[in-house]
Amino acid sequence: MSLVTTRPGAGSARPYAFPAIRRVTAHGGTVIAAHMPGQILASALLLLDAGAARESDGREGTATVLAKSLEEGTRKRDSAAYALALESLGAELSPGVDWDTFRVGVSAPGPLLADAVRLAAEAARTPKLDPEDVARVRDDEVTALRMDWAQPGPRADAALRADLFGADGRYGRPLHGDPTSVAAVTVDDVLAFHEAWLRRPGVLLVAGDLDALDLAALAEAAFEGTSGDPLEQTGPLGVVLPARRRTILVDRPDSVQSTLRLGHRAPERATPDYVPMTLAATVLGGAFTSRLNHLIREVKGYTYGIRGSYAMTRRWGRFEVAAGVQTAVTAPAIRDTLGEIARTQAEGITEDELEVARSWRAGQLSVEMQTPGAIAGALSTLVVHGLPDDYYATLRREYLEATVEQVSKAAAEHLSVDALTLVVEGDGAAIRAELAEFGEVVDSTI
Repeated sequence: MSLVTTRPGAGSARPYAFPAIRRVTAHGGTVIAAHMPGQILASALLLLDAGAARESDGREGTATVLAKSLEEGTRKRDSAAYALALESLGAELSPGVDWDTFRVGVSAPGPLLADAVRLAAEAARTPKLDPEDVARVRDDEVTALRMDWAQPGPRADAALRADLFGADGRYGRPLHGDPTSVAAVTVDDVLAFHEAWLRRPGVLLVAGDLDALDLAALAEAAFEGTSGDPLEQTGPLGVVLPARRRTILVDRPDSVQSTLRLGHRAPERATPDYVPMTLAATVLGGAFTSRLNHLIREVKGYTYGIRGSYAMTRRWGRFEVAAGVQTAVTAPAIRDTLGEIARTQAEGITEDELEVARSWRAGQLSVEMQTPGAIAGALSTLVVHGLPDDYYATLRREYLEATVEQVSKAAAEHLSVDALTLVVEGDGAAIRAELAEFGEVVDSTI
């Protein structure tokens, strides 16, 4: 045996290329597949138009309880038999919910993917949903949420969301609900949600070596026994900004830190300005070298970290800055943060800053999209947001070719320091008076 004492050198740089996409329509549904030659592992993602936005008022969290109940067995197999069936294929099931979709993912060796998809469809279409199992899953979720909401952050997040989107119903409440709404979810609610939304075929997304996969067989496995047409899509909510800044206090007596959530509404994910907006946010607060992190963490020492970013769904977007700072410096931290946002909005960015942001965003895109699971997830972005098949083939180039003028223009148009809602979760007795600097302080009801 010998030890290698010299570090291998870097290989030659290779251009990144998103896999070629194939589409098959069969058995009432559509398969969208990305070709990854030589991949032994394959991933499939059953995408259903049954996201959290379809939940009923007061029952937020229903879809999450349903997703976490899928591995509790099906009408054909109990939980133990279902787990054994997955294990026999070397497969892993990953159900989940976001605002726009209900997702059931599965990964397995390529030759076994059709059987794995059949098991995923069995869980999605015909879950057992035994009342005792559903009640236990719900109660576990309530316990987890109560523990989470006892920590700083979730109440501030909820207060900001309620202020930005409260007039638009479901979007004004947390994605996975809160301890009260989830506790109110009944077995009948879960059954009704499943019956209403999970019977339709949906779309199956596949990533793997397509030369070894039968897409028609995968379609049959995913869509057999389903019915119903695709649901009509509703349009974007639009960007509605308030006339002036608002400050909301979430009182947390005796807290030694203040949790900051500053935000306003923004365009939806399909906006043509996605690339320059993302790059502007990266310069402002999206990386360790960002303006906000440099000033608030490195220069002032107010926090361990601060981030600013856009979050976007099919119908809406949101700009947000998030940080936790020492109670004693709450007002200075807010003042400096507003100053950096205002500077970015008014003056734009520099070429040096943009060069770092370009490289980081393009490099991150290349690194993240290597596995079948990541590629299947990327395909879902195309479907949900109505983007073209060549979107990822051009996205990296658009990052690298974006100009200072384009990014600065996006910052001017999509950042609004005067329309921000400032949510501060902290010791009201210690910080209320100084928050008045930023306008009238309103107490949160959350």
